[in-house]
Amino acid sequence: MTSYESLRHFADSYALIATVALFLLLCLWPFRPGAGKRNEEAANSIFEGNDDGE
Repeated sequence: MTSYESLRHFADSYALIATVALFLLLCLWPFRPGAGKRNEEAANSIFEGNDDGE
C-alpha cells in the first residue's frame, strides 16, 4: 500500500468522521446550557452605539 493510498483511506474514513463530529459540535455549541446570555449579547451587539435617533 502506497502512502497515497494510506492517506486516501484515512481521508475517506477517519477524517470524514472527525469532520462530521466537529460540524455537529459547532452547530450545537450555541445551545449549550449557560450560553443564553452570551448569545443575547452577540445578537444585540450590532445595535450598540447607534443612538443617533434613527
